Amino acid sequence: MENTVKIEAREQGKNPRQLREEGFLPATIYAKGQESLSVQMNKRDFINVYKKVKDGTYELVMGSKKYNAVIQNLQVEASTQKELNVEFKAV
Repeated sequence: MENTVKIEAREQGKNPRQLREEGFLPATIYAKGQESLSVQMNKRDFINVYKKVKDGTYELVMGSKKYNAVIQNLQVEASTQKELNVEFKAV
């Protein structure tokens, strides 16, 4: 599907800057009544899907688990316009 992004659990011991240097984009999934989930995804894959979907619903796939979510916040560095972090809200 054009709205599917593969995610994985965020590596422990690495800060977001290290993840971005390795080509990953840190993200968080928020769901009502549940703890937030810190994940990471391939930055290039996310950008390709984001260009097509923008404000739509994303299907986030981690192994056998699937989350339907919308972007709550996309943090972008002001000077370079590079994506820094994504916050998803599960629907």
